Amino acid sequence: METFVKKRSFISEARSPQKKIKLESDEGMEQDEEDEEFSHPVPWQKIEAEGLDCDYALLFSKEEADNLCKQLEEEVVYSTGEEAKVQVFGKVYDIPRKQATYGDAGLTYTYSRVTRLANSWTPTLEYIRDAVTKTTGQAFNFVLVNRYKDGQDHMGEHRDDEKELDPLCPIASVSLGAPRDFIFRHRDARGKQSLRQIEPVKLELAHGSLLLMNSPTNTFWYHSLPVRKKSSLPRINLTFRRIVVDRKK
Repeated sequence: METFVKKRSFISEARSPQKKIKLESDEGMEQDEEDEEFSHPVPWQKIEAEGLDCDYALLFSKEEADNLCKQLEEEVVYSTGEEAKVQVFGKVYDIPRKQATYGDAGLTYTYSRVTRLANSWTPTLEYIRDAVTKTTGQAFNFVLVNRYKDGQDHMGEHRDDEKELDPLCPIASVSLGAPRDFIFRHRDARGKQSLRQIEPVKLELAHGSLLLMNSPTNTFWYHSLPVRKKSSLPRINLTFRRIVVDRKK
């Protein structure tokens, strides 16, 4: 059963299972004038489950999102060599998408046992970062860029819970290009020997959208972007993070 999530609505195990959440278009959302949780009001939708706390909004119009996508295609330089590989259970594989890392000078980020140095911000990445900061009131010093050439490129289940990330800062995910399904799965409901029966939370992330993954989401929920063979267009995803500099020393 598909359910529309209204602003500040709540999804929990106690209610009927959620197969897929339909996120509303900008025409279908209304802004609560009394809601001052974010610094620059946009029509937010609240997505919640046990241990999952996310906020979703359309941050850019289609025209602006189209332009930003085009500019990123010209500016971003993607990783090659060892940085384009990932280690899973001791085996090394090519990452099934293109990746790049940008941020403040000297920052590094380690995941999948590979340490990546931040490249200097490009003008377009700075513009998007500042737009996210203006909207959320949160400051970010690093971004991971993932480019999916089509629906064959994908991302496996994982959590963004690395020690160098500020646990009090949400991860801000900006999507540009082809809409793709994004699936959350509770850590206790993974695999054949799962401890509990908890329905996954499934979203479709739109062109120009912003998804905030707030604490404690990445403690309890894995997320993935599965293969979608019918999708033939590219997608660029930017996940803005805040790295705690003192922990890197």
